[in-house]
Amino acid sequence: MRKDYTLEKRKYVIAGILLLIAGIYLVRLHSLQIDDDVYKRSADSNAFLKKTVYPSRGLMYDRNGELVVFNQPAYDVMMIPRDVEPFDTLDFCNALNITRQQFDRRISDMKDRRLNPGYSSYTPQQFMSHLSAQDYGRLQEKLYRFPGFFIQKRILRQYNYPTAGNILGNIREVNARDIERDDYYSPGDYCGDLGVERSYEPYLRGHKGVEILIRDAHGRIQGKYENGAHDVAPISGRDLTLSIDVRLQQYAESLMVGKRGAVVAIEPKTGEILCMVSAPSYDPTMLVGRQRGENYQKLVKDEARPLYDRALQAAYPPGSTFKPTQGLILLQEGIINLNTAYPCYHGYINGGLRVGCHAHGSPLALKPALQTSCNAFFCWGFKNMIDRRSKYGSSSKAFEVWKNHLVSMGYGYKLGIDLPNEGRGFLPNSKYYDRPYGEGRWSGNTIISVSIGQGEVLATPLQIANLCATVANRGWFITPHIVKAIQDTVMPEDILARRRPTIDLEYYDAVAEGMRMAVTGGTCRRAALPDIEVAGKTGTAQNPHGKDHSAFMGFAPYNDPKIAIAVYVENAGFGATYGVPIGSLVMEKYLTGKISEPRKYMEEQMLNSTIYYGTSKR
Repeated sequence: MRKDYTLEKRKYVIAGILLLIAGIYLVRLHSLQIDDDVYKRSADSNAFLKKTVYPSRGLMYDRNGELVVFNQPAYDVMMIPRDVEPFDTLDFCNALNITRQQFDRRISDMKDRRLNPGYSSYTPQQFMSHLSAQDYGRLQEKLYRFPGFFIQKRILRQYNYPTAGNILGNIREVNARDIERDDYYSPGDYCGDLGVERSYEPYLRGHKGVEILIRDAHGRIQGKYENGAHDVAPISGRDLTLSIDVRLQQYAESLMVGKRGAVVAIEPKTGEILCMVSAPSYDPTMLVGRQRGENYQKLVKDEARPLYDRALQAAYPPGSTFKPTQGLILLQEGIINLNTAYPCYHGYINGGLRVGCHAHGSPLALKPALQTSCNAFFCWGFKNMIDRRSKYGSSSKAFEVWKNHLVSMGYGYKLGIDLPNEGRGFLPNSKYYDRPYGEGRWSGNTIISVSIGQGEVLATPLQIANLCATVANRGWFITPHIVKAIQDTVMPEDILARRRPTIDLEYYDAVAEGMRMAVTGGTCRRAALPDIEVAGKTGTAQNPHGKDHSAFMGFAPYNDPKIAIAVYVENAGFGATYGVPIGSLVMEKYLTGKISEPRKYMEEQMLNSTIYYGTSKR
């Protein structure tokens, strides 16, 4: 009986072992056939060829409907390594006009997972990009001789105008970091690089499609799988309407040839950027096609730094263009009123400290101080604010109040323009001065130069233009932006929202009047336009590294502003020498469409003047 029991028990053990083995096989089969797609991909790759169909990238138009950026077809040679069969390599190289060494290097780079992290012998890999029309034609005729190779149609950018490279940006092949950050991309794809192409990439790129082709037993394409029933059509990217006037952009760039600096023009009521020049500039067509890499290196090595966007990134001493901010702060804080006058005997003199100025009447109130760009007025006002301990308790606290007003006007931090790589300029805080001088051991005199836009204060041309737009609007601004509309999309409300500085609206009229007086009888007389009232402010910014910088900001018409502009020309001397003429010419061109005959001489001077001799041709 015990023996029968033992046999019975052994039977169950053996059955359990068999069931366990069967279970293991079932799990493994499930893993191989369902969970693991290696074999499925292998089988599919024998029967199907899945080709990515790239969408048309969104077009770009200027504010007047002029087509600025469009697409043109380009062709890449693709290969599926596993499908490649022995072929005449020399014939293939001749068709593409490459050497055998170049062929071998391309294959080696393709298989190098450090250079091509997405490499798989089962999936299409890029062998060569941007075929010329001649190479494409030669290869297309012979393609049947090279199994495993096919031609992939792509989209490249083309430009109607050789202008606005710093605004438009360009497209480039994605790198490993791009692929890691966004699963939309695969090796060989393109994405926006710099400018609008980068900031609006999600709108411009569209959605990729897929075309499924069926193969025969020899790997030859027989046509679409089930007549294309499983194909996915690409969705084109969305078109953009830019805020710039492309012809105004061209004109402003022409005035800045031979110079280094920037021009930024804004429509005050909307915050739309009408033109934004960084000089020297470059032709955006240089960064298209097979010569992109070579041309990019040339631009990088150019001593004039054409890829450096001075309009957005350069931090300059704003000079006297900063004085309107000081007038507004002094009025807001009750340090002055419109009748307060300060003396100027060729400058600000306090104890052993002297800040020079030029000859004009004395004493002056705020409006004539803006008209004549009096240094002493703003130095006295700043000192009286920073040293007023009865109101603020200490110089440090007074300085923080001063700084916070400036931050509200758009200085010291990024404004938030819809372009990459915006700079923030620089505004010191009280702790910045505590370090070298000691806490509570500095006063208005110690840092007096910041009152006239010198010393530690730095601003971008965009920030200066935005201040001008704020004065033009008499106390508010909209974040400057370069895109006016996105196809089938509502622009984000935060971009279009009004922003109000901490200055009461009632004080802006006085500052605007002072800037108007500067044009009618002050430092900005060269900015005057026939039949158009212009307001402006010059700036001559001291430069410790060489000749002073020439700056100007202005707006017009005075009572219904349609353009506010800032011009900054490096090492160009007085603001009235280059900043004012360039700014007034751009305003006139935008408002009237032409330059009046009496001002043609000024236009010729600006078009033909050269301040630096760099290697850049633009």
